[in-house]
Amino acid sequence: QVQLQESGPGLVKPSQTLSLTCTVSGGSITANYYYWIWIRQPPGKGLEWMGAITYSGSTYYTPSLESRTSIARDTSKNQFTLRLTTVTPEDTAMYYCARVAGTWTWGQGSQVTVSS
Repeated sequence: QVQLQESGPGLVKPSQTLSLTCTVSGGSITANYYYWIWIRQPPGKGLEWMGAITYSGSTYYTPSLESRTSIARDTSKNQFTLRLTTVTPEDTAMYYCARVAGTWTWGQGSQVTVSS
């Protein structure tokens, strides 16, 4: 049974870079044909799909965040990562990683607050 766990700092200062890691256990991030997703939910708002990296390493980003977002993977550690540059308080959210292939498997989420 695959499990995903987000990790990273809970507090980031404005203009800095937010970095999160999703560690996957119970399944390989290179296994056909899964997509590995980052999604966030700001307080009081709905879910926002940020981007994805596929089993083959291709990446996709939502247009509104594409200039600030980078998703990468480390296959030796079975992890994938999110970097969001030049953050503002509007980037405060619960950040989730997930695996998608028809069905969704979610991590527990990682709260990130952007504040000085």
